[in-house]
Amino acid sequence: MKKFDIPQFYKSSFITKIKNLRKDSDPRKKDFTPSLLDFGTVRFYLARHFGFCYGVENAIEIAYKTIEENKGKRIFLLSEMIHNPGVNDDLLRLGVKFLMDTNGHPIFDWNNLNSDDIVIIPAFGTTLEIENKLNELGINPYRYNTTCPFVEKVWNRSETLGKQNYTIVIHGKHYHEETRATFSHSQINGPSVIVRNLQEAKVLSDIILGEKDENLFYSFFEGKYSNGFDVKKDLERIGVVNQTTMLASETQEIADLFRETMLKKFGEENIKFHFADTRDTLCYATYDNQQATYGLLEIKADLAIVVGGYNSSNTSHIVELCEEKLPTYFISSEDKILSKEQILHFNIHTKSEILSNNFIPDKFPVNILLTSGASCPDAVVESVLRKVHSYFNDAKNVDETIETVLKS
Repeated sequence: MKKFDIPQFYKSSFITKIKNLRKDSDPRKKDFTPSLLDFGTVRFYLARHFGFCYGVENAIEIAYKTIEENKGKRIFLLSEMIHNPGVNDDLLRLGVKFLMDTNGHPIFDWNNLNSDDIVIIPAFGTTLEIENKLNELGINPYRYNTTCPFVEKVWNRSETLGKQNYTIVIHGKHYHEETRATFSHSQINGPSVIVRNLQEAKVLSDIILGEKDENLFYSFFEGKYSNGFDVKKDLERIGVVNQTTMLASETQEIADLFRETMLKKFGEENIKFHFADTRDTLCYATYDNQQATYGLLEIKADLAIVVGGYNSSNTSHIVELCEEKLPTYFISSEDKILSKEQILHFNIHTKSEILSNNFIPDKFPVNILLTSGASCPDAVVESVLRKVHSYFNDAKNVDETIETVLKS
């Protein structure tokens, strides 16, 4: 796989080495057990896969090269480069400005843009409407395009489905940048509708089977279906694609549900005509990180710490998985760990930070699961580990222990 040139300050002094050690010993990714870092009084279990993925490293490399090659020019990001506050703040400090927030609301007046300005498309991609708008301003939207190749793969699969007269069902969050971009590209090729989760998919399934009134579709999925969508004819043939950061297991459940729905309505002999197999749209990094989380959760631990941006979809799904098993603290950086007793962490259900006390249990040893989202630098994960470690006075030295692990 391609090696990217990303700033050194995003890298860890030891995490990449541990990842490479695991990769060399298990190149086919069959072993999802975590890596143990045993400091005596506290033990950390690092997930087999976490941190920057291909698409994120690609985006960061392009962004920094763009800044280096365009000194003196105004440089804009369409919206957040990736869903990580540290990375976005770094770009802002270098003089890059945002045109929109993550919900697509304008921050900068587009009328003040000119053809000499540089606009970087984020890793999530963007809509055809915005691409056209940039072209009208004389700005090439493809020159500094960091759209993840795996997002583009979903777009290509959607195009194929549309051209084969399938309706495209997108598993995603309709407000998310990536889903908005995928929907924009999808609907020009065929009827499209967004389902958020298995519950919404069941509603659509009931409409397909005639168990719910077809008019319910237009109110229930308002703002989530393409113009001119006709329930009577556009739900005869369907294929499912996903926002690449959703839970892979849920995407599969949704696809299985619709396959069973079409089997029930049209019979086994006609299933290939009415349902398209689209398992190839799952992002490898999202899948690997989620599988690694399942492996992590095989460990009997006291708590889990998940590091990443609070608006990161893939990170929130890792948090969901961990919360089912044990106390989980979702933090954006080591700064959220206020003391050995207090941690300020994000609640994915209320969408707000909360303060928890006594999050580190008074026992020996303390076992902590540690992982991060695909847009979180390894350096931040290392800083979290070192800060928690610092509260254990009798713990073994970090660097000496890591050196032993790497030599073993």
